[in-house]
Amino acid sequence: MKTEYKKLQEELSASPAKWLVTGVAGFIGSNLLETLLKLDQEVVGVDNFSTGFRHNLDQVRELVGDEQWQRFSFMEADIRKLDDCRTACAGMDYVLHQAALGSVPRSIDDPILTNDNNLSGFLNMLVAARDAEVKRFVYAASSSTYGDHPGLPKVEDKIGRPLSPYAVTKYVNELYADVFARTYGFKSIGLRYFNIFGRRQDPAGAYAAVMPKWFSALINGGEIFINGDGETSRDFCYIDNCVQANLLAACAAGEDALNQVYNVAFGERTTLNELFVLIRERVASVVTDAAAREPEYRDFRPGDVRHSLADISKARDLLGYEPQFSVSKGLDQAVAWYVENL
Repeated sequence: MKTEYKKLQEELSASPAKWLVTGVAGFIGSNLLETLLKLDQEVVGVDNFSTGFRHNLDQVRELVGDEQWQRFSFMEADIRKLDDCRTACAGMDYVLHQAALGSVPRSIDDPILTNDNNLSGFLNMLVAARDAEVKRFVYAASSSTYGDHPGLPKVEDKIGRPLSPYAVTKYVNELYADVFARTYGFKSIGLRYFNIFGRRQDPAGAYAAVMPKWFSALINGGEIFINGDGETSRDFCYIDNCVQANLLAACAAGEDALNQVYNVAFGERTTLNELFVLIRERVASVVTDAAAREPEYRDFRPGDVRHSLADISKARDLLGYEPQFSVSKGLDQAVAWYVENL
């Protein structure tokens, strides 16, 4: 029996649409681009390279081939400029808005820059997409919105107080989207990402996510750190699950599915200690020295929640979301990319 996602892929291939992907040179944006081009869609991509990379776009071009690459148009632009957003949105059917400044620690270090990108930039995109009359606006929300709410698993309608400036911006994104639905009849869907990982996730920089940092350190012999005692847990979600959720959200037909937020995760909890062992096992099959490596434990990081686990039943029921990759299966896919690229 075909999944809803498989049916959608066939429908899109038979009837291509026009898509805008913001943050297209980033980790998630470049994976969305790759999938859309493989489905023969017309794609416009926007990035200002503040956190994205041209080599991500080059890699997508190599993977899809020149014929499909011709369906892509790149626009170096900044979502903090309304005119750039209007130009990008013109003539689009769907907008997948991924552009943002991620990272809790970065937002604590520089809340103004985070606010400019994640709030002012988001509002510019909402206005531009509304005025361009796009069919659907799908945006990257965040599991950080759950804040200090202690309940597990996390259910969309039960949140706590934000624990970082980043979390504030992502929650206000949801509020703005809801107001635009009520005030202008604008159709959007927010996706609360839970620790997405996979190919083209940057291991460099002070604000890099834990997975690519550990892959890089194990492959190249660098230092390995775990914040806290290692029993902090997360619901790690492979990038292909995330791509699936974006496309299903963009094309969801039911009215009850619209103007909602959804958890995007696998629905299982993994501690940092468990995750390190899983990554080390896979790297050690290629880099034998990695088998003996041990992490160094240091202080907990400010603004981090202790445990996170998603209830994905809402996305499953209303969007037809069926994540195909567990943490283990995702790591099996990711290790080949990291070994080849690092």
